[in-house]
Amino acid sequence: MSDPKFVTPLKMGLLIVAVTYFLFTLHQTFMFTWIGEWEYLAPSNPDAATWIFITDIQAYVFLIFRFIAGILAFSGAILYFAKKGLPKSTTYKLLRAILIFEGLYWLGLLTSGIWGSLPTSDGVNIVFLLNTGLPCLVGSIGISGSLFLLAYKLRPTKPAKAAIKWALIAGVFYVLTLWLNNTGMWITTVLDNGLDWLLTSPESLISFATASFGLLALAIYMIYFSKKSIGIQDWTELNLGKVGAIITALGMFFLWNYLTWIFFGGWNEWYAWILGHDLDLWMLSLPMVGLPLIFYSRQKQDKMA
Repeated sequence: MSDPKFVTPLKMGLLIVAVTYFLFTLHQTFMFTWIGEWEYLAPSNPDAATWIFITDIQAYVFLIFRFIAGILAFSGAILYFAKKGLPKSTTYKLLRAILIFEGLYWLGLLTSGIWGSLPTSDGVNIVFLLNTGLPCLVGSIGISGSLFLLAYKLRPTKPAKAAIKWALIAGVFYVLTLWLNNTGMWITTVLDNGLDWLLTSPESLISFATASFGLLALAIYMIYFSKKSIGIQDWTELNLGKVGAIITALGMFFLWNYLTWIFFGGWNEWYAWILGHDLDLWMLSLPMVGLPLIFYSRQKQDKMA
């Protein structure tokens, strides 16, 4: 029989997120429908076909690094529950390895960011810059760089201040990248389907609003929270309620979009993106971690009162 004091909602939430992260990346790693998609453009636009060939191959190679991170997260979580705990040194080594491999995955999007930012013979393609160039540049540089530095600073023998700083910065870049990416894809969807379509589709209008304005508000709040918390000396000093709220809000964005597709159906450029190409859809499981953090923080405050 499991020890009720060992198995907590937060630990179960972390297990669910680790399993979701692994299974979703496993699916994407062995889904090869993207192979050859550049061939359709080759006769009419050989330059674009070449770029797609390069970026697709490179992105897949670097996706393997996230797959390795998923294996480590999944196996580490299972091992933790099987052994009812892991040595602190082992836990830190696992976390550092996961951070490094996740950072390498994001680094693989740098070429896509460069391609999306390059001008064409007709000038800069604003839509392509918004849905590919900017988010890939911010993600490949900001997320990967902050994750590498976090992995370097995250050691049990070192003060936690520097690790907390880079964890907060990584969180800012994650939310900012997701806002840029999803807003850019919504701009593409509205341009293709028209404003009338958006205004007459309530579920799509809500998804558009949560992507364009909701994620922007979350990014602004994440910047504010990070600025207020960046000097914290120890992990226990972090406001877990606010951390949980941020994590839950981010996860609910993905969960909402997935559920709207299930219940309302339909297909357009937005669903093709978030269901077929968005490799961060695993984040729909984040409320399983965020909600326990919120309730834990409230319980802690009640005990102190």
